[in-house]
Amino acid sequence: MRTAYSVETVRAAERELMARLPEGALMQRAAAGLAAVCAGLLRRRRGRVYGARVVLLVGPGDNGGDALYAGARLARRGAAVTAVPMDLERMHAGGLAALRAAGGRAAGTLPQRADLVVDGLLGIGGRGGLRPAAAALVERIPPGVPVVAVDLPSGVDADTGEVAGPAVTAEVTVTFGAYKPGLLIDPGASRAGALHLVDIGLELPEPEVEALQHADVAGLLPEPTASSDKYRRGVVGIVAGSAQYPGAAVLAVAGALRGGAGAVRYVGPAADSVLARHPETLIGPGRVQAWVIGPGLGEGRAGEVADLLAQDTAVLVDADGLRGLDPAVLRARTAPTLLTPHAGEAAALLGVSRESVEAGRLAAVRRLAERYGAAVLLKGSTTLVASAGGRPVRVNPTGTPWLATAGSGDVLSGLAGSLLAGGLSGADAGAVGAYLHGLAARRTGGPLLAQQVAEALPAAWRDATHP
Repeated sequence: MRTAYSVETVRAAERELMARLPEGALMQRAAAGLAAVCAGLLRRRRGRVYGARVVLLVGPGDNGGDALYAGARLARRGAAVTAVPMDLERMHAGGLAALRAAGGRAAGTLPQRADLVVDGLLGIGGRGGLRPAAAALVERIPPGVPVVAVDLPSGVDADTGEVAGPAVTAEVTVTFGAYKPGLLIDPGASRAGALHLVDIGLELPEPEVEALQHADVAGLLPEPTASSDKYRRGVVGIVAGSAQYPGAAVLAVAGALRGGAGAVRYVGPAADSVLARHPETLIGPGRVQAWVIGPGLGEGRAGEVADLLAQDTAVLVDADGLRGLDPAVLRARTAPTLLTPHAGEAAALLGVSRESVEAGRLAAVRRLAERYGAAVLLKGSTTLVASAGGRPVRVNPTGTPWLATAGSGDVLSGLAGSLLAGGLSGADAGAVGAYLHGLAARRTGGPLLAQQVAEALPAAWRDATHP
């Protein structure tokens, strides 16, 4: 599992470690890891480090020191290294001395040509986007030159991924000691590029954010045993579709049939369409271990949502089912509940603007989980899953922009509902469902149809369980 920690947590761990180490040792560890990644990138692009033109964008803090010491290591390997500071008077003195001793230099402006730019302008404590002096340096980076960010791209909020103004877009980010949430959550994640974690020896508590990997998913997926039958494996009920949106029912059932449950039961007005595509489906009311309600439901069916929420059965609520939910009703439930809004639906549930949700996705998903007392899967370019009670928020690392297509959310709802019926908690069903959904989309490529994502789910399941 990939774990991420807040700035406060990382800073505390750094202080504890620095108290046991010689002065400057932690910065040297970081610089060594940064220099190694930069050297590897130069070798891949131009065959060697010797003769490479490296530009360091240097801020006044420890990030600037990391960049300077890493630049000194590259200069000793024959690179031509130029440090360009935000403020020459506030450069890290020891780092600057090391760079000059290794043959590097400081300059007031960016060279016109470079093979690599190292972004050491702002550290993990930076807030509010780049200030004018830093933004002016970033604007002068030669087009097409790869940028390596030190700890995180300058201008990205380390705790949330928010980008409040100008910010660096990196090809590679080298982060120290621990991943930070802003590296995993958009819009910051889209600016971080490939991530490299340098272990500097931090001792860390429970993370604030975590991302599943194949082994984690494999450990959570329900697998049938020799004594299993379709009812022991779980039955998921789908309440979806309408005269206007029958396809939503077909797609939700398609996701559910490939989600590991023993059977899928459909209740709604699109039964003929569902049976025509999926003859395995059971039609009509009956006993289930989990319900999915909402995809393509249309208006005027809030009573059906209320009836299901009144049952002592796991429920996933999506799309039209999310309208007008009463937080008190959901908080009173004892059975698992999973809400799966996109940003617009999340905004309506919170009574805020869609823009505020998209700008602060981590805060929004946490607020939703606490307000409604339920697990919440917030769909988007970075899908987040939170549960009430302060557990780490899960960030989905799979997926592709091609998933922004009609019906893909219906498939996800059916899939996650099937996992709920198989015995997973709301948060686990949401996180595992999003993971497999994203893997299936990657396998499909693009442009893709939602039905293709559903059809690729068995292969994605095998990818995760037998890598």
